[in-house]
Amino acid sequence: MAATARSFGPEREAEPAKEARVVGSELVDTYTVYIIQVTDGSHEWTVKHRYSDFYDLHEKLVAERKIDKNLLPPKKIIGKNSRSLVEKREKDLEVYLQTLLATFPGVAPSVLAHFLHFHFYEINGITAALAEELFEKGELLLGAGEVFAIGPLQLYAVTEQLQQGKPTCASGDAKTDLGHILDFTCRLKYLKVSGTEGPFGTSNIQEQLLPFDLSIFKSLHQVEISHCGARHIRGLVASKPTLATMSVRFSATSMKEVLVPEASEFDEWEPEGTALEGPVTAVIPTWQALTTLDLSHNSISEIDESVKLIPKIEFLDLSHNGVLVVDNLQHLYNLVHLDLSYNKLSSLEGVHTKLGNIKTLNLAGNLLESLSGLHKLYSLVNLDLRNNRIEQMEEVRSIGSLPCLEHVALLNNPLSIIPDYRTKVLAQFGERASEVCLDSTATTEKELDTVEVLKAIQKAKEVKSKLNNPEKKISEDSRLSTAPCIRSSGSPPSVAPTSASLPQPILSNQGILGDE
Repeated sequence: MAATARSFGPEREAEPAKEARVVGSELVDTYTVYIIQVTDGSHEWTVKHRYSDFYDLHEKLVAERKIDKNLLPPKKIIGKNSRSLVEKREKDLEVYLQTLLATFPGVAPSVLAHFLHFHFYEINGITAALAEELFEKGELLLGAGEVFAIGPLQLYAVTEQLQQGKPTCASGDAKTDLGHILDFTCRLKYLKVSGTEGPFGTSNIQEQLLPFDLSIFKSLHQVEISHCGARHIRGLVASKPTLATMSVRFSATSMKEVLVPEASEFDEWEPEGTALEGPVTAVIPTWQALTTLDLSHNSISEIDESVKLIPKIEFLDLSHNGVLVVDNLQHLYNLVHLDLSYNKLSSLEGVHTKLGNIKTLNLAGNLLESLSGLHKLYSLVNLDLRNNRIEQMEEVRSIGSLPCLEHVALLNNPLSIIPDYRTKVLAQFGERASEVCLDSTATTEKELDTVEVLKAIQKAKEVKSKLNNPEKKISEDSRLSTAPCIRSSGSPPSVAPTSASLPQPILSNQGILGDE
């Protein structure tokens, strides 16, 4: 059964007593291994030791803590693996461990703590081990400027330890003082927090359910978080003034959980610096240094209004989510790279009003059939449309006139299996066909020659179409010549629109055709 997290706030229950039970044994080669289940509140984990490990533990405790020499069951040479002896030892060893835990109810001696794997699973043991590591290597790690990796359980332990209000060095060993952790975290620039899928180690602890506070990190420039519960994370906003790059993956169900964790406390909120209208109960500071945000591989279904808090974002990755509509991105004036691949987008209507200065756009793996919303993204350089549902070659016309487009990917769409797919797509770019790299393959001279042939055929079709419809041409000439005669004296002169001022109509099932 999964362990639930302890309280995370000012109201705390009394620390529960720890227990250690020998729940079984197993024969490994020629010796017996005893299975110990350790319980600390709602957290449980399993440790395995042979009798010789117990004996070594006992010798150290006798020497260091003067415990009773006769407390440990004696050694046996004959029949040491017999079922009856093993069962008796299981009971005696459990009594031994319970006696030790009762003898040291606060902080266990380090040798006992390691024996029961407190340094992996128990709050005091985890923080003591982390403090000792940073005492020895902290300055070296900071000087190297490397990413420091830590687990949610370690951060949970530090958070709990700080809230307990106990001395920072309860064990009496200066190396394990909590101050070493706080000194290190307030100066750290690059942090990685990685949880586990499922229970942690041999325990029932689910790391994605553990709450922890990141406010002890005061100088972060980059943070990566994965397999944690975003709704359980507090204090990341303390890094707003310095944080430039943030990645939160496999952790969030909404953008607000990450960008506005404090918003749940208020009915209405607005970003700092906004012209306020109407009742607002909170003004929330923006992430003023954040330029890169990776929220891929989450369960986000909408691009919500919290994006107003990241006005300086340049790179935004929302791939592998469940986004249905491109919305609210008009607030991101500096956005140049957007990854919306592998979402649930089915329409791009009006997307040019949300993405004014975009240069790289990844829309692979969506449900798109039409590209009509892309025709005014004049800054676009790179466009990935693989694995969609685009069938008609006419759809490519929407991007064929984009002046800066250089790289286009259309593989694994229905249109990519039609004969002469590459040359027909390149023909949509007209004189710019030689500048376009399609599906990561540069355009060849042979393809350009074929494009020129297609353009010549197209032009011939247009001429033939006009010759075959002389009545329409005469009718148009007549209409234009009589138009000034029939307008009223008070009306302004009408001007016939030219082909240069209007988009060309799309005629389905006729290849690359112009107006008749």
